[in-house]
Amino acid sequence: MAEKHDPTLKIKRIRNIRRLSQLFFLLLFIFLLYLTEFSFTSFGKPGEINPPSQWLNLFFNIDPLTGVVTGISAWVLLSTLLLGLIVIAGTAFFGRFFCGWVCPLGTLNQAMSSFKSERKSRKGKRLIESNKYHRYQAWKYYILFGIIALAIVGSVQIGLFDPIMIAGRSIGMVIIPALNTAVNDLAMTLSDSSYSIFRFLGAAIFKISSGIVTYLKQPHFHGIFWLALIFLSILVANRIFTRFWCRGLCPLGAFLGILSRYSIFGLQKEPEKCNDCNLCLMHCQGGDDPHSDLPHRRAECHLCLNCKAACAENALFFRFQPYFKQYNPKPDLTTRRTILAGIAGLAAFPVIRSGDKFVNEVTFIRPPGALIEEDFLKQCIRCGQCMKICPTNALQPALLETGWEGIFSPLLMARIGYCEHYCTLCGEICPTGAILKLKSDEKFGQTGPPPVKIGTAFFDKGRCLPWAFGTTCIVCEEWCPTSPKAIWLEDTETVGREGNIINIRLPHVDIDKCTGCAACEYACPVSGKAAIYVTSAGETRDPDRSLILRKRK
Repeated sequence: MAEKHDPTLKIKRIRNIRRLSQLFFLLLFIFLLYLTEFSFTSFGKPGEINPPSQWLNLFFNIDPLTGVVTGISAWVLLSTLLLGLIVIAGTAFFGRFFCGWVCPLGTLNQAMSSFKSERKSRKGKRLIESNKYHRYQAWKYYILFGIIALAIVGSVQIGLFDPIMIAGRSIGMVIIPALNTAVNDLAMTLSDSSYSIFRFLGAAIFKISSGIVTYLKQPHFHGIFWLALIFLSILVANRIFTRFWCRGLCPLGAFLGILSRYSIFGLQKEPEKCNDCNLCLMHCQGGDDPHSDLPHRRAECHLCLNCKAACAENALFFRFQPYFKQYNPKPDLTTRRTILAGIAGLAAFPVIRSGDKFVNEVTFIRPPGALIEEDFLKQCIRCGQCMKICPTNALQPALLETGWEGIFSPLLMARIGYCEHYCTLCGEICPTGAILKLKSDEKFGQTGPPPVKIGTAFFDKGRCLPWAFGTTCIVCEEWCPTSPKAIWLEDTETVGREGNIINIRLPHVDIDKCTGCAACEYACPVSGKAAIYVTSAGETRDPDRSLILRKRK
């Protein structure tokens, strides 16, 4: 007896290919993040730097919304972001294929939404109702309009909502460092065991994982709790609302949804074949209403193909040039709310600019090669690539140290790390040009112009061992990388408590030689607040930040 033909077998196979695509791109994304954070091994001899491969920025460069927003804000067309045109062209043909087949955060959201729940509220009719289109899915369009309005007046905030940026920060600054800590702690615990078999396992774990899973140096990132909380909230929300972030909040999804409304490839329905089983609604991830009795919202479809695979009657199929006018309503937007979203974006700019950022600018240090602060904020997308690639872990995501406008942007924290004298990796990896590409000899002034200065070091003489206690200490001078050294020592004599003569060497800073690398602050042996500290006063990027304050008007 001939086996009954399953009309959905082909689409099920295609759906499995989509799942393999999602898994492939997720693993590739994680792998590129690992390579970025392992990049400190690219250091050769002093003065030799191997530029990182631009493949490390693959996902950040193919994000079309990043290119659009930075282009609007800075009025520049970045060649590194032209790859986003491929996604735009693909969307015009196939719809939101990026959301359903490529996006790493979308993959994680779909996986979380697909786990079978034991709660009755996520079964049967309630699951179908949850998976239908909801008005909250219009929120992402309003977020998009607000972000574009902010970009028009010169502030890039796309990194706070873009799924590629969120996934990059969350995996690169939370999951990978946490995994590094867990593996190292497990290996250390086993190695300290009194049983030889456990010690052997600990040594084996450390040997196998070192350089593959774990780092030679444990990375630390400022504000990791908040990064983890945001990421966890996005994932957990999928257990309440199916793929909530993708449906309701993702501005990239909104941007691609606008482009995909008239895509050449789309869903076609044959209502006469539908038996009203609602399996298509039960498995729909996008909330685009694939049911034959409902208007199909092409802008919301993630092209996951779940509806077609679930339809036993073959009432749904995908084809080129479908008859979409009858089934393709506009996004559920109102003119009033659209205008309000734009006004909110414009109004947010003076609010965040009128805070204390510009008052406290001297307290934070940007990476070498960073643009003037206003231009920097026009192009920095908070991708975190510069922080992940920094070999000394010196670059950290800001919270409110740089004001609300600069949240998650890079700043140097000297007690965690310092700016390596020969390193220019942060500028090489920056996908938007917010940090200029420098050659190492340009950075420390070998080619003629003065060295790039990111700040100036100052002594706290009340905490410095030689100045305050008459104790010999030359650590800061030893660590100073400039030639000649910016920190020099003065041989002098002082009288001790018992009236004895003590020969000590008092450190001083030559402000003309100091580049603000913060190696001295990093290495200072004084516990807690260092006895020498660096501020951005005198930095090269902004002539208005001269070391000597101009007279206030």
